[in-house]
Amino acid sequence: MGHSGCGCQGSMARVIERTESTEQTTTAKAASELRQWPVQLHLVPPTAPWFNDSDILIAADCVAFAMGSFHSDLMKGKAVAIACPKLDDTTPYVEKLAAIFRQNEVRSITVAIMEVPCCRGLDVIVRQALGLSGKDIPLETAVIGVNGERRS
Repeated sequence: MGHSGCGCQGSMARVIERTESTEQTTTAKAASELRQWPVQLHLVPPTAPWFNDSDILIAADCVAFAMGSFHSDLMKGKAVAIACPKLDDTTPYVEKLAAIFRQNEVRSITVAIMEVPCCRGLDVIVRQALGLSGKDIPLETAVIGVNGERRS
């Protein structure tokens, strides 16, 4: 009991030590940058109006929890789809993303993944979909460390 049966480093339990910040903290709450609903890739329709004439962020589920500045640094001004390449049934994802890219005028694509190996699958899926779409859309991959820092 307690063994997940998975050899992926990303499933390894760990404690993330944080020191108390000596900087002055603000009591103001950060505003959400979410511009549409739904966000889960299984649920978003390829013809959703928010994908047309947009910059798209395709983020692994864990990124928003690991990166404190997710809304302001990655999501602001973008249409969003989230997915987990490890736990989701990703079978329909390549074709669905290809349809989104084909059926809309997309200005750019950002893929945000965690640094753990099993998360790389989302980047692979998006690149396959872009190739299948036949479009030449600028694509950037943001790799986020488990501690929340942007690695690339």
